[in-house]
Amino acid sequence: MMKSLLLAAAMLGAFSTAALGDDRYATRPPVVLSPDLAEPWIMQFGGKVRPVVYKQPVFPQRGLFTSGAFGRAPAAAAQPTSAINPGVPVVRRQLDPQYLPQIVNYDTTEQPGTIVIDTNSRFLYLVMDGGKARRYGVGVGKPGFEWAGAHKITRKSEWPDWTPPAEMIGREAAKGHYLPARMDGGPENPLGARAMYLGSTLYRIHGTNAPWTIGNAVSSGCIRLRNEDVVDLYERVKIGTRVIVM
Repeated sequence: MMKSLLLAAAMLGAFSTAALGDDRYATRPPVVLSPDLAEPWIMQFGGKVRPVVYKQPVFPQRGLFTSGAFGRAPAAAAQPTSAINPGVPVVRRQLDPQYLPQIVNYDTTEQPGTIVIDTNSRFLYLVMDGGKARRYGVGVGKPGFEWAGAHKITRKSEWPDWTPPAEMIGREAAKGHYLPARMDGGPENPLGARAMYLGSTLYRIHGTNAPWTIGNAVSSGCIRLRNEDVVDLYERVKIGTRVIVM
């Protein structure tokens, strides 16, 4: 009888230990993602608006857009819904038509081929001959992250990877938000389909996975365009192109 009691007690202890071991991993601390994450891709996670993953459009002819698709990207680019939160309804916001690309009159002393970015009006101008320019709507630096200056495009990249700078990681960590150390290029990447790097700075002209932010001051200093527009611009400029931000 005594042996039976001892055996039962030992088995109960073993099960309790296993249960406690399982409990250690039953609930993990929540991962808090930044609402400010270079402002495109995570800001939607905490609210009702979720990232929209658009299908890569194929344009029938070259007008202000590029002919063909955005180029090769991960298979997720063809998914019409959020890849991060499957099944969650996505919200598509209408872009103000003034931010769609168009050819406009533009009086400037800058040489054709120069990029001029008017951060106040949220427009990027690609200077053309004959007093004309291709105008694209852009998103610009939020308050405290504005800047102005002249640089040249020093590098171009298709579907670029994103590595948050140390300053951004530290700034977000102080708020209790944790950024990924690196994110592969793709439709959910905040840099979008293309990136053009400015001088030796951390600033870029790039695409976005949040096209509804175009026309707003929302970034950490970079200039963002819709993916369709950044692909078109990318094909029209080369390394060494002069870029003026004002």
